[in-house]
Amino acid sequence: MAAQAVAAGHEVTCVARGVSGRVPDGVRLVAADRDTPDGLSALSGESFDAVIDVARRPSHVRSVLDQLGDRIGHWVHVSSCSVYADHSVPGRTPADTPLLPAATPEQDDAVGANYGPAKVGCERVLLEALGPDRVFLCRAGLIVGPGDRYNRFDYWVSRLARGGEVLAPGAPDEWAQWVDVRDLAAWLLHAARHRLAGAYDGIGAPLPRGEFFAGVAAALGTNPELTWVDQDFLLDHGVNEWMGERSLPMWVALPEYDGFMCRDVSGSLAAGLVTRPLADTVRDTYAWLPAATDRAVPASGITPADEAALLAAFHASR
Repeated sequence: MAAQAVAAGHEVTCVARGVSGRVPDGVRLVAADRDTPDGLSALSGESFDAVIDVARRPSHVRSVLDQLGDRIGHWVHVSSCSVYADHSVPGRTPADTPLLPAATPEQDDAVGANYGPAKVGCERVLLEALGPDRVFLCRAGLIVGPGDRYNRFDYWVSRLARGGEVLAPGAPDEWAQWVDVRDLAAWLLHAARHRLAGAYDGIGAPLPRGEFFAGVAAALGTNPELTWVDQDFLLDHGVNEWMGERSLPMWVALPEYDGFMCRDVSGSLAAGLVTRPLADTVRDTYAWLPAATDRAVPASGITPADEAALLAAFHASR
């Protein structure tokens, strides 16, 4: 977001602890820690046309509102689809999906199961303080592309690039849904510039998983052999869903997550979200992979040896 904003000619200030690396050239970094009572004192007297905030702890949102609230014109909050209480129904929108209960002050850590409630808490704090006309809530889905440390999308890029027999989870008509980080950033800046308000899902249109794999392979110029392995077999053999150790990314158990990667984003597209072709994200991600050394631990996916063993067991069971 900062790189795109400064490239567009905006004056950009990044307010952060400064422990995650350098800010882009031309961007001002203000070191701040919202865990301290005067953590934003370096911004005393300053005002901002818009804020784009990625906070996941309600206390961090409150600290900015308490210290800067009357000097901020518009607020874009990067929330999450994890705020939803029910993921079982495909085609839902923000308007017709129930939310989790907001986090209590004791849940402010936003870790694990507290993440969704904490994000709901962040949203509620903003709406109560600023009103609905000054807040744009972006409930982001799976964010992918160059720089993703969690191997959730690029596991499939690297795996399909190798070709051969590929363990494909679930069924080809199950859904996949994602958004390129660069498209999401551009949309958030669009929302800030145009003072958009309301709650929207920050994710591209869903695609059947079979078409998703075909698109990845076509972008890479490979012709892998997909073996579709049902979820009962995978769960019985200890393969985890979605992300983390020994997992298959972009796969979740059905029916409780039927709608998890099948959100209706027509409202987001109408509000200016523009998503690039899958092939562009695949090729750019594949070009970035040799430099992808800063991985979260454990990274998502399964090893080639584990995949081969699972495939052999699956074929034997049939």
